Amino acid sequence: MQLELQGITKRFPGVIANDNVNLTLKTGEVLCLIGENGAGKSTLMNVLYGMYKADEGQIVLDGKPVVFTSPADAIAAGIGMVHQHFMLVPVFTVAENVVLGVEPTGRFGSLDIDKAREMVREVSDRYNLNLDPDAVIEDLPVGVQQRVEIVKVLLRDAKVVVFDEPTAVLTPKEIIEFFEIVKTLIAANRGVVFITHKLKEALNVADRIAVLRRGQVVGEVDPKTATESQIAEMMVGRPVQLIVDKKPHAPGEVVLEVKDLSVVDADGRTMVDSVSFSVRAGEVVGIAGVQGNGQTELVDALTGLRDSTRGNVSLDGVDITSDSPRERHAKGIAHVPEDRQRQGLVGGLSVAENLILTRYHDEEFSHGIVMDWPAAHSVAENLIAEYDIRTPSADIDASTLSGGNQQKVIVARELSRPLRLSIAAQPTRGVDVGSIEYIHSRIIKERDTGTAVLIVSTELDEVMALSDRLLVMYRGKIVADLDPKVSSAMDIGLYMAGSRPASAVN
Repeated sequence: MQLELQGITKRFPGVIANDNVNLTLKTGEVLCLIGENGAGKSTLMNVLYGMYKADEGQIVLDGKPVVFTSPADAIAAGIGMVHQHFMLVPVFTVAENVVLGVEPTGRFGSLDIDKAREMVREVSDRYNLNLDPDAVIEDLPVGVQQRVEIVKVLLRDAKVVVFDEPTAVLTPKEIIEFFEIVKTLIAANRGVVFITHKLKEALNVADRIAVLRRGQVVGEVDPKTATESQIAEMMVGRPVQLIVDKKPHAPGEVVLEVKDLSVVDADGRTMVDSVSFSVRAGEVVGIAGVQGNGQTELVDALTGLRDSTRGNVSLDGVDITSDSPRERHAKGIAHVPEDRQRQGLVGGLSVAENLILTRYHDEEFSHGIVMDWPAAHSVAENLIAEYDIRTPSADIDASTLSGGNQQKVIVARELSRPLRLSIAAQPTRGVDVGSIEYIHSRIIKERDTGTAVLIVSTELDEVMALSDRLLVMYRGKIVADLDPKVSSAMDIGLYMAGSRPASAVN
């Protein structure tokens, strides 16, 4: 099969998401689609998969134009998609999920579960996916759940498989296993489209790399000769420093101390289980782990957004376990939340209003019930300049900014005051390469001026590059305390998966 996207243009109100995009893919090759956040990668694949209709252009399969009005049309034509967020029913078995919508039936129209198991085993064995048809989805690791999605696609005879950010939630070991699966697909003459923002992975897995910027394909590169720096510059439109510039650290006194902390979620399940650690002044402590292992609940407890059920949190030797978020903020704790839309920004408020959101009650801006808006605007304009926030005006709705600039608004608001402790959760999630470079530099600047910094990230490369000390969380517990300078990504990945490297066992 040969797939062509010819002149694809897709518009949304006020935005051209795809602008005259031309791409080709043959079965038996991996095409990597790379670009910064908002470049149009996912929109383009949603057009291919029948979820969106292109405003201009056409899809051509084996020389014949086709029109997809729904994913069912794309699937029928041999195109499958594995989404970043899996489409699985947690309480169903592997077999029940795989055959959903194409169920083999027995007498009286009921599901023929034996036939379903046989179908799963046949595809699983053919592609070395090692799936148990009777395993329940909610009991499986994320990497195995991804294999279930792959079997779903292959069972429907997909000739082209689209993977949207497939390694975002995988451990390093699972990533290696995933790439082996991709090789198996290529050996079986399937075509693979690989959407990612990770430069190393693109260079490792792709036969060709197409770079998108602002909805347009700005070029294709050969991964055998291209470099990370070259691709990053194509993505952003300027040279980008990819290596974190970090001097040796000299940690001072203990600023944050967490002792025997436990936290439950809304359903009463223990998500943080008797955790203890400390962060010193002038030190970056990173917490690595697969999403969902208690990191969110830990950060919520440290910032006062969630109560703990046991243990205590101290700042400079003073117990703050019962303090409100505002009280912690007043004591010099900054919080860059993992979800900028829900917790970081207020949509409908301007950039200026979001920049002073935690300071509007300060004497600098508040005179009784009257706000000093000229003073607020002056501070906002200074922060916009200092933090390189790309906005036409301080008065526009902050939610209209790009993801990277929204994140810069939050970073500017949180870091532009004297601090004792900075807590940043997923600080560069959904952010373009240029903004990542800037945010990393600000985090290291805080550390170098004596702030204690706690970073929580599922991006292992990021947390290894930024951290002076690295903790690993697994099922609510800290299972390792490591020096990132001497620890390998593979060893850290084993801890993330609940295992231990041989060196630690011995």
